[in-house]
Amino acid sequence: MAWVRKVRTASGATAVQIAESVDGRRRIVRHVGSARDEAELGLLLEQARDLLADDLQGSLDLGMQIPQRITAMAPEPAPSTLFGRPSAPRPVATSRTRVLRTSCRTLFDALATVFDQLGFDALGDACFKDLVIARVVEPTSLLDVDRVLADLGRASASLSTRKRTLRRAQSRAYRDQIAAACFAHASTVGDVSLVLYDVTTLYFEAEKEDDLRKVGYSKERRVDPQIVVGLLVDRTGFPLEIGCFEGNKAETLTIVPVVQGFRARHGIEGMVVVADAGMLSAGNLHELDEAGLGFIVGSRQSTAPLDLASHYRWHGELFTDGQVIDTITPKHRRTRPENDPNLKAEPVWTRATHPGSWRAVWAYSGRRFARDNQTLNAQEERARAVVEGEKSARTPRFVTTAGDSRTLDHKALARARATMGLKGYVTNIPTTTMTATQVISSYHDLWHVEQSFRMSKTDLQARPIFARTRDAIEAHLTIVFTALAVSRTVQDRTGASIRKVLRQLRPLRSATIEINGTIRTYPPAIDDHQRALLDAITNPDARH
Repeated sequence: MAWVRKVRTASGATAVQIAESVDGRRRIVRHVGSARDEAELGLLLEQARDLLADDLQGSLDLGMQIPQRITAMAPEPAPSTLFGRPSAPRPVATSRTRVLRTSCRTLFDALATVFDQLGFDALGDACFKDLVIARVVEPTSLLDVDRVLADLGRASASLSTRKRTLRRAQSRAYRDQIAAACFAHASTVGDVSLVLYDVTTLYFEAEKEDDLRKVGYSKERRVDPQIVVGLLVDRTGFPLEIGCFEGNKAETLTIVPVVQGFRARHGIEGMVVVADAGMLSAGNLHELDEAGLGFIVGSRQSTAPLDLASHYRWHGELFTDGQVIDTITPKHRRTRPENDPNLKAEPVWTRATHPGSWRAVWAYSGRRFARDNQTLNAQEERARAVVEGEKSARTPRFVTTAGDSRTLDHKALARARATMGLKGYVTNIPTTTMTATQVISSYHDLWHVEQSFRMSKTDLQARPIFARTRDAIEAHLTIVFTALAVSRTVQDRTGASIRKVLRQLRPLRSATIEINGTIRTYPPAIDDHQRALLDAITNPDARH
């Protein structure tokens, strides 16, 4: 027994399918199409019913500028236009018409153009290209990707072929080729002398750990097996390198392998790596420095009293909004500071004069002070409530425990208040190469890599829900990495988020129609705003 079924998809569309029951098991016989409005849904349902009844006569109520179903003779009208060009004359007899398919092929072609322009077509793998574009448009499982591709006007390869493509992507090192193309693109249109690095975790709903998926520190406070993913981007957020590590690997141990791999792949002698305070470890900084690489990393606020000892001695806790202090910080916490607080002037860092220190830049902001003050006040209130027994909770900040008694740590609270409004940066780049303002500006470009991670996790749904083996997970990340490059390029060229671009262009649907045995494909009606988007996407020189 066969029937027509409607299924709601993740993108909000309604998929129309023909299903049958065989020996008590349901099987999808054909995916007819996906509708995004009631008119289109009615069309697809009628088409599906016609297929079931083996009746090829259908409806054309698409809400598009295409010839309507004709049931009577009509005089030939004056020449008219169809999507900006002359339409075919109306038939003079009852016509036999049916819709073969509708699709948003315009969107696919635009994204395929970006894919090719980035140099990814050098892989020569059409199935891989389809998987990447499907990931950009509507992330879904490998099993369900044929529905997305059908909606994009592409005949999907079989499931076994798609699986072989993933294995091929891993065995033939597609990621290395994609990374090389990304570097070539970034070098051409931007600057790769400064790169940004950050990490995230992707969890699995799995009961047991394996060699890769392990329980470790999770920013989402989860206790599921996970992997650690490191991402290297240029200063605009365009991806350059991606690395996958065991879920229990410390974040500080991921930066050097990724950066060194990137450097070796492209033969780069000198560049600057920017990372947040989570990457700040003496070993990391030493390795990057020994490799001849510059670095800019966030400093922990707790080190401010030591780094700014001269300022506190001569000026107390007085800072002015926008004040920047260029000084030094010890390479190791246990070494004697080279900064003499008896001297009013801050030292100027050089390798020769301060071999035991790095350069440190501290900036004060009134807005940051207000935010820090609000946070500390809330933390102090919470700590006092716990100390006085008003709240029973795990030991919060500024509470010390001795046996069964809890007391407020006034010294720690005072130290925290003395550093409110301050933000520090550690670097090995001398003042003659980069000013303090440039160091700060370069560090604040980190929001680009954070945005790329958000895109990967939300728009591209990077979490490999259906992958189990290491090779499958790595292949999945290669597709996500490639899709991220395409998405970032689209955003850069249009000035709009990839989500907004898809919302504007996916409703553009072409229709392939058979009229009296003649098959024609009618493109969608495209307004001026949509045309401008398409031009910006496909033309690298027409940037927003």
